[in-house]
Amino acid sequence: MISENPILSVITVVYNGEKYVEETLLSVFNQSYKHIEYIVIDGASKDGTVDIIKKHQSKLSKWISEPDKGLYDAMNKGIKLATGDYLAFLNASDVFASHDTIEKMFAYKPNADCYFSDTKITNDDGEYIAMLSELSHNKAPENLNWKSLQRGMTVCHQSFIVKRELATNYNMRYKIAADIDWVIRSLKNCKTNILLPFPIAQFRAGGVSQSRFKKGMKERYTILQSHYGVITNFFNHVFMFTRFVFKRR
Repeated sequence: MISENPILSVITVVYNGEKYVEETLLSVFNQSYKHIEYIVIDGASKDGTVDIIKKHQSKLSKWISEPDKGLYDAMNKGIKLATGDYLAFLNASDVFASHDTIEKMFAYKPNADCYFSDTKITNDDGEYIAMLSELSHNKAPENLNWKSLQRGMTVCHQSFIVKRELATNYNMRYKIAADIDWVIRSLKNCKTNILLPFPIAQFRAGGVSQSRFKKGMKERYTILQSHYGVITNFFNHVFMFTRFVFKRR
């Protein structure tokens, strides 16, 4: 049983993120819930990111700036450094949905294995666009489990908070879509999964290159097949493709 005031380890991974990283830092510092261990992993940024981190280092629990092998290697470094009861990833340009998000989360249902919710989407200027569930085909089910993701990401990585002892490391085999694999594998260890009636995180809807999008889709197909099997995965993707075409029409 976790204590009455569990410690949340928030991990921010950043590389050349001077434009938005301070907003992310302040979002964590300004949380009304104070039992937060804040860890920043910088990939040896070449812009002003490190200067911004140093400006706020007295409020950080831990931070490092060194070369890494990519996003998921940096996230694994954060997990290794974390000592809290729960893990949350809030990457540069992401913020918590409100100043009291974490306080409300732990008050809503103490000692859950994981918490998840919908996610607010904004444009580059931080202006609200819509909730993720309004823009995607998938909506987080009330009874989330590892099988809930077989037709795609029903819960956003930024809005998934899990007990540290139940979380896994990111699979370095994957370069683009390891987040869905991480959520699935972590959910396999979770029993009490709580859907919150308010969003946890907010992130900017940035553009993705066509080549990266295609690579990501291929990687996701491989990941889902590894968890759900060849036949099930094939028919799930037929369903998803048909649904996509129908919605476009």
